[in-house]
Amino acid sequence: MFCYQCEQTDRTGTTPGCAGLIGNCGKDSTTSDLQDLLVHAVKGIAQYAAEARALGAPDDDAAAFVLSAMFTTLTNVNFNPTRFAALIQEAVAVRDRVRAGYERAARVAGHEPKALTGPAVWAPGANPAELARQAQDVRVDTGLALVGPDVVGLRSLHLYALKGICAYAHHAHVLGRQSAEVYAGVEDALAHLAGGPADAADLLERAVGLGRLNLAAIELLDHANTGTYGAQQPTAVRTTPVAGKAILVSGHDLRDLEALLEQTKDQGINVYTHGEMLPAHAYPLLKAHPHLAGNYGGAWQDQQREFAAFPGPILMTSNCIIEPHVSYRRRIFTAGPVGWPGVRHLTGRDFTPVVQAAKALPGFPESPAEERFITVGFGRDAVLSVADQVVDAVRRGAIRHFFLVGGCDGPTPGRDYYTDFALGAPRDSVVLTLGCAKYRFNGHDFGEIDGIPRLLDLGQCNDTYSAIRIATALADAFECGIDDLPLTLALAWTEQKAVAVLLTLLALGIRDIHLGPSLPGFLTPALVDGLVERFGLRVTGDAGADLAAALERTAS
Repeated sequence: MFCYQCEQTDRTGTTPGCAGLIGNCGKDSTTSDLQDLLVHAVKGIAQYAAEARALGAPDDDAAAFVLSAMFTTLTNVNFNPTRFAALIQEAVAVRDRVRAGYERAARVAGHEPKALTGPAVWAPGANPAELARQAQDVRVDTGLALVGPDVVGLRSLHLYALKGICAYAHHAHVLGRQSAEVYAGVEDALAHLAGGPADAADLLERAVGLGRLNLAAIELLDHANTGTYGAQQPTAVRTTPVAGKAILVSGHDLRDLEALLEQTKDQGINVYTHGEMLPAHAYPLLKAHPHLAGNYGGAWQDQQREFAAFPGPILMTSNCIIEPHVSYRRRIFTAGPVGWPGVRHLTGRDFTPVVQAAKALPGFPESPAEERFITVGFGRDAVLSVADQVVDAVRRGAIRHFFLVGGCDGPTPGRDYYTDFALGAPRDSVVLTLGCAKYRFNGHDFGEIDGIPRLLDLGQCNDTYSAIRIATALADAFECGIDDLPLTLALAWTEQKAVAVLLTLLALGIRDIHLGPSLPGFLTPALVDGLVERFGLRVTGDAGADLAAALERTAS
């Protein structure tokens, strides 16, 4: 195997990348190889789909499959080789169907179909040994000796951004929202990668284009979330348990949470969110369920300890699973794209086994004497409703600066940077946060400025569009560009959704973004230098020094 798509990448060798029998995320080489082959097969679907869409004959079912299949290959989503073997066969069947549709459309248009090559005509091996051999030819570092590390790094930047875009669009599709623009953009980009592009300048320009495509995807997801469950509202979320039977839900899939809440209604079972599911408490139609009792635990990397201590079953939706410890392996369930070998996977949103397990397990014996809460739900609607108050506070000098501390958290050293950065922000500044990085500091009391909370939790990475809308509204109010605002972004990079978001911010012209604690392994020194020169990208250093430099830049 070879993989360097996330922050967990092994960096002990001469070049970054997990290349042994098992990666740092827990993915074994067989699963990694099958993921690479699935991506290769999906490129073949995209080759025909892009041609068919150009002829006015799109296959949106195939496009939705592409989103889902790509999502399964993200970091900490699916580790089950059996599932990937089946997905490869399904991808080939979908590709052949799309090819037939394209050929019909071409002939109707009066010309012979193009003879496409590469993934468009690939046939999977008949046995595991043949698949393992084929995987060596489609890894992300294929062609390194021919085109060089910079081009390979840029191709990887495209691929990983596309994985993030597909994940966001898949979440929207689950809630019934789809976009021809997003489908077409994903198909075009994957088809381009299938051709093995080698021009570095073109790849960099196209990367900025992927940032714009991701903006369309996260806008679609925002409308899917708010259109289904209502606009987020500031909400105090209990972080201490309530006596009684309990179920814990993690991941991002709000539809799964909704289904579970419906199936546990009047059952005497309390439902708790974990990690990425925290923003669910801010949506009116979800928090209307009285047995949505609170949030338990913190970020994804702590789940082994936290899940072991939870006295009920765990439902893992969509992503961010890590190897289940034996202490809870028999009471964790997966749904949607997520999976782990030997863990029970539920389909069709029938969560009867989870409910049965909750009734059989002890639950929390008592409620602690001290109740604790954190406040979430400062989405775009909530913040923009007091925009005039915020603008006035800035003009009066009560608010000097805004710091957005976002992105995913992780287990590697250096993550305390975000704690130090947020807590070190001056008292006349506001800290906006989204993503699991907030678990480093969201339990602290940041106080208020003229009634405006100094810490505004905008949600998770799925809520990035809210942050962009807020920044755009402030820029409009001050009649300037986003990059001219007294705003500094510090992003904790972990996986592929963060790559897509970074490209969106760069496409919007935002400079001086602090990224860390380590840069992606697929970015070579030359590529980093190019990004620094063109976009002012900054690698996180000392939190205090970075804060001082940010304030100095905006003051000048």
